Amino acid sequence: MATLDIAMPLALLAVSTVALLLNKRTEAKLKTTFRERELRTRDIVLLVVMIVLAVSVIGYVSILDPGRIFQNVILLVFLFSYSMLLFIFSYLFSAIKKRRAQIFSLGFAIASLVAGTIALIEPFADGLAIYRALAFYGLAVFALGSIVIDAKKTDAHERLHIAIQPPALFVLLFVFFNVVYEGATLWAPALLDIFALTFAILIILYLGSLFTWKTVLVFAVLLTVVDIILVLGTGTMVTAAQQFTGLGLPVLVHLPNVPLVFSLEGEVLFRGLGLGDFFFAGILALQTSKKFGKQAGYASVIAMTISFAVFEAFLPEVLALLEPLLQREIGGFPGTLMIILGWLPVVAWKKLSGLRAVENVEG
Repeated sequence: MATLDIAMPLALLAVSTVALLLNKRTEAKLKTTFRERELRTRDIVLLVVMIVLAVSVIGYVSILDPGRIFQNVILLVFLFSYSMLLFIFSYLFSAIKKRRAQIFSLGFAIASLVAGTIALIEPFADGLAIYRALAFYGLAVFALGSIVIDAKKTDAHERLHIAIQPPALFVLLFVFFNVVYEGATLWAPALLDIFALTFAILIILYLGSLFTWKTVLVFAVLLTVVDIILVLGTGTMVTAAQQFTGLGLPVLVHLPNVPLVFSLEGEVLFRGLGLGDFFFAGILALQTSKKFGKQAGYASVIAMTISFAVFEAFLPEVLALLEPLLQREIGGFPGTLMIILGWLPVVAWKKLSGLRAVENVEG
């Protein structure tokens, strides 16, 4: 029996749509930063190979690792990577008007004050509550100081004090409400999903300017094949995803099934989708928009969302058919395959429309 879910498909639709809308404002700046560089076919092949190696190493080594050494290494690497992504974006686009910069800092000051205050009250308080509150209040003071600094500036240029605030808040929230935390659940799923969706959009925008139509076709085919092998073949992608989930890293979006579905124990059923799948859909939408126009770009977003929603609704039945063939229990299904099957008809439609237009002109 199909299980309808609108939450995750809407999240996929929202991320791809926001990326399309923001790309107009960010692409020129990012292209200048990358000095108009573009990924070549061999770069795409190398990227996919690196993805395979990373997923395989995480999937297998985490099983063999008896302690927490490997998990801690993963934690540090991803924490550093996410922080740098936030810092780079914040710095590149920090050359804003004084009033906007002050409002930006005020927002982070308020968020830090709220987080610090929450840390002191039940049921969120624990043995480290006072240190957690002091850390957030310190960031709030820094943000308020940034407002004073910007009040004295007249020119619009990159501001280091603006760029520091987003990664600082992320690190403090992750460390104090996930890594060293014994209180009530606060990080997952709310904060986890907020940062995961934010990073999904930033990664699409950051790498989107490096792709071309040719390289995105190569990337789409290779990544889909690799995803099928790693999910349905070896299962290492599922193992790696579970490893990340256990660490609380924002690499997957977890949303409740809407309408709500309950397990036999009475718990709400949650669905998960990796940032790689959000990135995949976003990159396909961006390049489709550049190749065939905005209408085709948004049409591809809608088509990918519908395809994903249909697959997700019938996922139990699909897995029930595949498990006897593969002779093992399957813990997931390739999200890239769900997405690309919605994207390909749009590309075929635009290609055929272009051929007919050429024939009419020649005729």
